[in-house]
Amino acid sequence: MTDSRIDFRQAKFLISAPDIAHLNEHLPGDVGVEIAFAGRSNAGKSSALNQLTEQKSLARTSKTPGRTQLINVFALDEHRRLVDLPGYGFAQVPLALKKKWQQALGQYLQERECLSGLVVLMDIRHPLKDLDMQMIEWAVDSQIPVLALLTKCDKLAQSARMKMVNEVRKALADFGDAVKVEPFSSLKGTGKPKVLGILNEWCHPDWLVEALAEADEE
Repeated sequence: MTDSRIDFRQAKFLISAPDIAHLNEHLPGDVGVEIAFAGRSNAGKSSALNQLTEQKSLARTSKTPGRTQLINVFALDEHRRLVDLPGYGFAQVPLALKKKWQQALGQYLQERECLSGLVVLMDIRHPLKDLDMQMIEWAVDSQIPVLALLTKCDKLAQSARMKMVNEVRKALADFGDAVKVEPFSSLKGTGKPKVLGILNEWCHPDWLVEALAEADEE
């Protein structure tokens, strides 16, 4: 049996779009597998994507949280994509613009049929804010698996880090296996193997594995 693990280092920028309408115009249909990354604007989404793909500038990072407010799509192969969603809850911008970003985020989550997993990134020092919980609850209700990724874990000592991880796991225990909780550091790579393992699992839903197997037989 050949190794079916995805090489996330092969991720390539595909498209940026302000909303799902523009996304649908330029993507080859709502097909395949997409794993979305969402979080508050200071949660370190771009840095996490760069660390997971071992590319320094795949996702743009900014010293001003909330600066990147487009839906950014990265192709892993012809069937699988990573999606960097607009950050929420922090950016100091006009209310009308913030509402526009929130609408784009909500439309993607509600309308994108190929969404197969959601990574909700939270600063380990400030986890489970209201909007984070809303994202998690929505995904679970929609039967989309969630990885609650506690970023910037290098900011805490080991004992404090594990204490916070255990507290978050306890707070989300009612969701059962639908939500996994892992610590992560974009700076040091802490937690990277576990995160890649979860993402790889999400990249291989049964229906896609069966479809690719049938295509190989033809």
